[in-house]
Amino acid sequence: MLPAYLPQSSQTPPLLLQAMRYSAMAGGKRIRPLFVYASGRALNLNEDRLDGIAVAIELIHTYSLIHDDLPSMDDDDLRRGQASCHRKFDEATAILAGDALQALAFEILAADPALSVEPKQQLAIILGLARACGANGMAGGQVLDLGSLGREISQPELEKIHAFKTGALIQISAVAPALLAQATADQVSALSRFGQLTGLAFQVFDDLLDVTGNSELTGKPSQADAARSKPAFPAIIGVERSLKRAQELRDQAQTELNYLPGDTNALDWLASYAVDRDR
Repeated sequence: MLPAYLPQSSQTPPLLLQAMRYSAMAGGKRIRPLFVYASGRALNLNEDRLDGIAVAIELIHTYSLIHDDLPSMDDDDLRRGQASCHRKFDEATAILAGDALQALAFEILAADPALSVEPKQQLAIILGLARACGANGMAGGQVLDLGSLGREISQPELEKIHAFKTGALIQISAVAPALLAQATADQVSALSRFGQLTGLAFQVFDDLLDVTGNSELTGKPSQADAARSKPAFPAIIGVERSLKRAQELRDQAQTELNYLPGDTNALDWLASYAVDRDR
């Protein structure tokens, strides 16, 4: 499905198209689209109506990874088990590929026939995604993350960084189907809280994997956070307390599922998967 949404025009510069496809089709867990479909199932939505939302959010995530890996950001050479975009191509091409993927995400949402029949909801989804990747979301979180390098920060400060950088996009992944479905305020709140809690649980466990994981399984270099003097949960509160915190977040997230009318098994699985992945 994803390849069909990528540029097909002969007018697209071939190098840019190659870089966009290289990063977008590099694999990964596709966690954020799973949140979209799982949330839709919990609200009894037809999954066909959610394809554009799922693809748009995955493209935003991909663009953020391209930019995160740049030498001026996290300076990572490996992503999803292969060379990061700026290593495969060059830094300028990587920046432009990320820019193009971000723009494409909003183009998809604006042109999606499944959304255009509900223009008010369509606008709310576009607005929600813009906020999730802007100054109060991923971009703001990246600034806070870069500003924390080499500093000792508290657990609440680290949780705020990840609520912006990681949690905001997962949160809108869970909430967007509720906006489309015109769900009740309680249901929107439950999915928002579920996305927030589960997103943080994923990040806490990712920090654990950076310490305890195998780079062949995670697709990223091990011990990368420590090498950059980057604050991480195990360094601040220890490995055991980090695992306990991730499990607490999972448990809190799962209680929010009681407010939803449909099948919540997929959402429940996502919350469990956040803290039960290969080390």
